[in-house]
Amino acid sequence: MLTTIMAACGALLFANDGSTTGGAHVAAVAPHEQLGDRLPAYSVAPFALLLLSIAVFPLAKPHWWEENLNKGFVAAALALPTALYLASYGGAGWHALEHAGREYVSFLLLLGALFVISGGVYVRGTLRGTPVLNTAILAIGAGLASLIGTTGASVLLVRPLLRANERRTKVAHIVVFFIFTVSNCGGLLTPLGDPPLFLGFLKGVEFTFTLRLAPQWAVVNGILLAVFFVWDTIVCAHEENIMETEAAIVHSPETFGFEGLHNLVFLGAIVTIIYSSGEGLGNGGVPWPWGVQEGLMLVTALASYVLTPGTLRLKNRFSFGPIVEVAVLFAGIFVTMIPALQILNVNGAKMGLREPWHFFWATGVLSSFLDNAPTYLTFAATACGIQHVPLEGAYLAEYLKLPASARAAEIIAAISCGAVFMGANTYIGNGPNFMVKAIAEENNVRMPSFFGYMIYSTAVLIPIFVLVTVVFF
Repeated sequence: MLTTIMAACGALLFANDGSTTGGAHVAAVAPHEQLGDRLPAYSVAPFALLLLSIAVFPLAKPHWWEENLNKGFVAAALALPTALYLASYGGAGWHALEHAGREYVSFLLLLGALFVISGGVYVRGTLRGTPVLNTAILAIGAGLASLIGTTGASVLLVRPLLRANERRTKVAHIVVFFIFTVSNCGGLLTPLGDPPLFLGFLKGVEFTFTLRLAPQWAVVNGILLAVFFVWDTIVCAHEENIMETEAAIVHSPETFGFEGLHNLVFLGAIVTIIYSSGEGLGNGGVPWPWGVQEGLMLVTALASYVLTPGTLRLKNRFSFGPIVEVAVLFAGIFVTMIPALQILNVNGAKMGLREPWHFFWATGVLSSFLDNAPTYLTFAATACGIQHVPLEGAYLAEYLKLPASARAAEIIAAISCGAVFMGANTYIGNGPNFMVKAIAEENNVRMPSFFGYMIYSTAVLIPIFVLVTVVFF
């Protein structure tokens, strides 16, 4: 595992020496070269600085960092020079920027639509935040994540979970495990669950392929739920105000129920749009052109917002602050990560990846810090390159048709698990992570810092992933 990780880092740092004619990079990429062949190692510096900013500023200047405008200044200061630098490479640079821009718009519209729609569903009644209830909510969310996506399940359930535990004093661990299960590991079973699986579906992986990953899904989520139940039970037993909490709940006059259930129709519409776009329904089986899916998601979100009474959003303590924070930071991330992804794309075959577990860890480690969707495609393309499968059309369908000796299905399974599971390792590994963190903080939950969260993930997730490696890969 260590060798694989070092090889991945080496590909980023040393594969491109940035050698140029006359000390300056060539203005345009030659026809036989890819952009990643020409980008020097130092071009990943803005991305590294942005990650460092996300980790350090909340600790060094917490009040300053709370303002989304200040986050925007930092993101722009690193993203704009990166964009200008990439544009200097001519058509290849502009193409990479355009591709990243489209992915960002699709990403933000999907998250935004699910955020708005789910924010209009209110779970009425005062729930008691006991270990049993909390574990049940996480389990339901892990199941829903594969049906309505990790983002949809996260936004739908995080507010009821926070309200159920608002009288408790120690809540951060509950949100962290919610991110582990609902925002990440639960979304493994269908292409609707997580963006990397959806991209694989678009590139030829059968819709039902990920159902064979049910054993991995069950092991990871089962262990997480068991660990959480024990952890929360211990914490709950030491809560100083737990008796006051129970007394308040007993006398609560509000009965359990749901309001705003019409938003479930809009939620189903989003799922249908995503599925139909990938299947090319109404377009001869060819995925819809870019913009159609995005436009329909925007219209659906607007319809939900207009048709949902403002009182429901008020009860949910709904505001656009969390989605604005995601939009600002991920705008910078999507631009600054272009050089890292481009370099990885052309140097992936040099990493010495052969076994399924190599792909599991290489995909997972990089999915922890890069967006897990393009990372999935990068290593899927690497696997195809090793077997000389051209990256044309539904190339993953051709890859999966290779003889059993190629172990293609095992490798795609490993890449899928790495991208989905290890997106939970950091706040930026998957879009819903940061959104859930922002919603929790908006509800006065003091969440761990960037590195504090990684202490949780290292202690809890990494041993589980080692077990997954031994058992499955």
